[in-house]
Amino acid sequence: MRDEPTGFRDFVAGRSPALLRTAWMLTGDAQLAEDLLQTALARTWPHWSRIESGNPEAYVRRVMVRTYGSWWRRRAWRSETPVARPPEPTGAAAATGRADAYRAVDDRAALTAALARLPRRQRQVVVLRYYDDVSERDVATMLGCSAGTVKSQAAKGLAKLRAALADDGEPATPRPTGVDAGLEGTR
Repeated sequence: MRDEPTGFRDFVAGRSPALLRTAWMLTGDAQLAEDLLQTALARTWPHWSRIESGNPEAYVRRVMVRTYGSWWRRRAWRSETPVARPPEPTGAAAATGRADAYRAVDDRAALTAALARLPRRQRQVVVLRYYDDVSERDVATMLGCSAGTVKSQAAKGLAKLRAALADDGEPATPRPTGVDAGLEGTR
């Protein structure tokens, strides 16, 4: 059995919450996100002495993106498909106005569902660019593509998110929608 690399435990303890949020945004599922992060950290472990002096968080994110991409390609069944509109609140929640108190949760759920419907590459670009605030150049490096591809995939992904979130019957322009509005509440 190999000895634990110096600094690896501290990195995992300090950066796991942020990395787990990224994994959750990529997968849309809490348990799958935990598996993805664990797999990425396990794949990082043997290379720690080489990457710790650079940017280990970027390395782990890149491993997560690539691992998720390979998982996504292998899955024949893409899991459940959420309904476009959840049922209206009934009973006490509707009578007391508590339905409005849950709007942020509903917005986050709508964003998560819209993200799940994006093609894999667009979802990766949107999550890395707008949720994790990674530069276009760094996203391009992580995904192994050009900065122009990152820009076009981000534009297409954001357009699809705006359209999907506007489909719930509310106008898309007066109220901020898409990644900027929905992801801010998840940090």
